[in-house]
Amino acid sequence: MSLEYDVPALIDMMVGLLETPSPTGYHREAIAYCEEAFASLGIPGLSLSRTRKGALMLHWAGESSEAAVGLTAHIDTLGFMVKEIKSNGNLKLTNLGGINWPGAEFENCTVRTYDDRRYRGTVILANPSTHANRDVHKATRNGDSMEIRLDVKTTNRKETEALGIGVGDFVFLDPRIEIVDTGFIRSRFLDDKASVACIWGALKAMHAEGLKPAYDTYILVTNYEEVGHGGAGGWPAPLNELVAIDMAVIGDGQASDEFSVSICVKDAGGPYHFDINNKLRRLAEANSIPHNVDIYVYYGSDGTQYWRAGGDAKVGLIGPGVASSHGYERTHQDALLHSTNLIARYLLDSELA
Repeated sequence: MSLEYDVPALIDMMVGLLETPSPTGYHREAIAYCEEAFASLGIPGLSLSRTRKGALMLHWAGESSEAAVGLTAHIDTLGFMVKEIKSNGNLKLTNLGGINWPGAEFENCTVRTYDDRRYRGTVILANPSTHANRDVHKATRNGDSMEIRLDVKTTNRKETEALGIGVGDFVFLDPRIEIVDTGFIRSRFLDDKASVACIWGALKAMHAEGLKPAYDTYILVTNYEEVGHGGAGGWPAPLNELVAIDMAVIGDGQASDEFSVSICVKDAGGPYHFDINNKLRRLAEANSIPHNVDIYVYYGSDGTQYWRAGGDAKVGLIGPGVASSHGYERTHQDALLHSTNLIARYLLDSELA
């Protein structure tokens, strides 16, 4: 069965999502963006709703209702919140998720107040000038040593508070998206917005051919994965199978790369389900999809969170290879294409694991 994937449209959808800030705990705009993007596909029988926690749930009635399968990917990202206003008017930070503090140094950002006033600034090391601090290169980069320098005239705590800035305000790091003519895509937060776009691209391709999933399908776009409970709840029906779509780890000792889809058979939460792992490998091989089988030692997913919350479906994990995870990330459009293809093949397959 031939499927045509509109990679430029997929990338456009992804770029729009990358440009929509959504650090863990702040999701309204990104979930609304996804809701509009999936609705715009015009798929008959595709329903969209919000969970009480604010995630997006899609239901697509399949060719058979004898079983139900699920997909999940997350839009929440890493970031910061304001922890304290310092005496010099700058902002001390607390991290959201496992952000790479050194990798955030000198990143431009936006501070959002509780009443939606927005101020620009830069994440810096305290006393960052090499002409004033001869030990600047030796300093540990963490929540105690780094701060936000605001692009407003403020020299003390009172002046910053007068701007409406306070403890608990969200900080949005600039994604710095660049699409390179060689097919590479550089941006913060490809983890996991690239995977959401791959799901969108798979549904778009199936709909273009007049195809439906083999079984009733639930798709949960989660908003708290980075802090460990995104995929834990919100499922409206028992699932037979669940496939999480999340970035594949690239680095020393890893099998994954930026040009393929990876099938993760084990992460920090333990092995994924043997039957699902084999099903995904079978589908990749049968459809000549470039893929890697890998293990992620320092990693968890919405699938693990679902299991830990008591879910009893068979769970697997796939996703596009993403370099420099939790920093300034990079992938290639080939990884997006092959991930999208495996998602579609999974949904169309009538053989349950």
